[in-house]
Amino acid sequence: MSYKRADDILPENILEILQTYVSGEAIYVPKKKECRKRWGSSTGVNETLRIRNEQILEQHKKGASTKELASCYYLTEKSIQRILREMQVKPPMEQCGVGGDKIE
Repeated sequence: MSYKRADDILPENILEILQTYVSGEAIYVPKKKECRKRWGSSTGVNETLRIRNEQILEQHKKGASTKELASCYYLTEKSIQRILREMQVKPPMEQCGVGGDKIE
């Protein structure tokens, strides 16, 4: 993230309005909601977690206990239970068309 000087990019009237609220301090202007990316979409973390969660579900279906899965994946049993609950309720992401870059 780079910083820009407000007086270099903003019209004088907007700058004066901002100065009534914040003067001489740095502020962050967030992206518009429609331009935000989903968490992990830039790094591929979402895909990695989806694959891991599908593996957990498959191993559980084959008889692995939540305790065994927790030990294998370095998670708590509660986390394994949550993953199993979510995976059994929702179809895998690629089948339901979810996973785009924008947050709804």
